[in-house]
Amino acid sequence: MAKAVAKKKKSKSSGKTAKRKLKPLQWLRRWVLRLVLGVVAGFVALILLYSVVNPPITHTIWAEQRRLGEVDRMWVPLEEMAPVLARSVVAAEDAQFCRHWGFDARAIQAAIEAGGTRGGSTISQQVVKNVFLWQGRSWPRKVLETLLTPLVEITWSKRRILEVYLNVAEMDEGVFGAEAAARRYFGVGPEALTAQQAALIAAVLPNPKERSARQPSSFVQRRARQIADGAATIRADGRADCFED
Repeated sequence: MAKAVAKKKKSKSSGKTAKRKLKPLQWLRRWVLRLVLGVVAGFVALILLYSVVNPPITHTIWAEQRRLGEVDRMWVPLEEMAPVLARSVVAAEDAQFCRHWGFDARAIQAAIEAGGTRGGSTISQQVVKNVFLWQGRSWPRKVLETLLTPLVEITWSKRRILEVYLNVAEMDEGVFGAEAAARRYFGVGPEALTAQQAALIAAVLPNPKERSARQPSSFVQRRARQIADGAATIRADGRADCFED
């Protein structure tokens, strides 16, 4: 009888020990879940906020500011830019911008077939990367970009996505946005850009540190002519309707 009682007590004691051992694991899981939910809530809050409030800075702008000491940028609304600039950038970077929900399957397939030597990111994906994430290729960043892009497409208008892109994209070393680029390259405001000037700025993307719109190489000049034709085409066939008044 005494042995049975002792055995029962021992069993209860070992059960309590097992429960005590599980508590740290349960605590860790709980806090990991809270951390994940907090990060998700933070991204959602920022996406909603930036649908109406202009992003004050991005990781890329901050990094370049630290590296160079200062950067050149000034936010301007889309209606204060020459419409041909918006069309040129869309023609250069994402001709199907008005017809996809954040991802261009054809562009992705073409990038895969090219062995990764060309990009397949849409303007929406580039906005997510520039505004909410960081540069460089890594699986964590790509996963976050893939998850956040549909949220941006759902909550922002196409016009807003393009407006943000044209204000945060790097268009020369340390030069961010259409206003700074127009004045740096051509000495005019973004509202006064000609079709040729707009095409040259668009041709600099996505490699502004090695290309110049002020002293364009033969490649940039050829690319600019293609972009000018593309800008006229998307205006004629309706692929610019989602961001033009």
